[in-house]
Amino acid sequence: MSKLSNPSLLLLRNEDELCGNNILVINTNRDGFLSELSRLNPNATINAFSYNVADHNDSSKYANVQSFVSHSLPALKDLDLIIYYYPKSKPEALMMLDNIRSIASKDTRLLVVGDNKGGVKSVEKQLKPFAEQFYKLESAKHCVLYEFSGLEPIVQFDIKNYQSTFNVTVAGHSFSVASVPGVFNHGKLDVGTQLLLSNISVPYKGKVLDFGCGAGIIATFLGTQQSELKLHCLDVNALAIYATEQTLALNNLTAECILSDGMSDVSGQYHLIISNPPFHTGIATDYGIAERFLEQAKSFLKPNGQIQIVANNFLKYPPILEQQFGTYAILAKNTKFTVYQASR
Repeated sequence: MSKLSNPSLLLLRNEDELCGNNILVINTNRDGFLSELSRLNPNATINAFSYNVADHNDSSKYANVQSFVSHSLPALKDLDLIIYYYPKSKPEALMMLDNIRSIASKDTRLLVVGDNKGGVKSVEKQLKPFAEQFYKLESAKHCVLYEFSGLEPIVQFDIKNYQSTFNVTVAGHSFSVASVPGVFNHGKLDVGTQLLLSNISVPYKGKVLDFGCGAGIIATFLGTQQSELKLHCLDVNALAIYATEQTLALNNLTAECILSDGMSDVSGQYHLIISNPPFHTGIATDYGIAERFLEQAKSFLKPNGQIQIVANNFLKYPPILEQQFGTYAILAKNTKFTVYQASR
């Protein structure tokens, strides 16, 4: 079992608050907390939910836990306890708190826990007006634990109410993008992706994988220029897959969208794999995501296939590219980002 995270340790310091018959845990930290919760509630129904399929895969390992992954919470009934690990994205938290209120009853207790650096204290302002009772149970281990009860219900939750649209113009091409809270590129084109798209040659045809697709900006940029491309879009986050599907629809494009932890659910080979690879897990920097991607990508490329990525200059990707591909080229570089290209 992994070492328990500080939010999980704080929860377990308050184990008397963790009792219930029908429990939902949102955004577990893959640290074994579900096992401890099951020990405290051996006869309870325990559910787990995450937007992240890696979290879902971990939660599914527990025989007595029913795990869900999607862009919205399942319509669970008669929940007496919900435990929410607060995310680093405040817009995502606002959306999730509304989603929670749509499935909670007046008898549901909501525990919210999070790291101070992740902004958990914002939940007081966000949710206090919609709760009959509010308690700050404990502050320890650089985290805070809150309890809310008597939540004001929302009749129906629809993620489309939280979706917005913005326009992107890059390398002389314009298109629309669907934006959803909690997804990279929310509301704007980031400068790294802009540098990448401004310095690549769009292939005429072939099979392309947009790894870590976010809102689908890279795939849409390619697809709006070359209709012969067979687009595949992959992300670990169900919100991102939803946003990508909406972006593609806005631009009359189609693609195979893959919800996957890294390349684990990918089959076949590609003419081009292109990415602005993620390097964060929650509020922590996690280089392993992109490093595993680079180590695995070569086997998913067709002969003479290419990989094109953009990365922060401080990330040590050149040694990995050299090890996997032998040589690589730098297509563009500025003070913050570098665009790399390598061929099989």
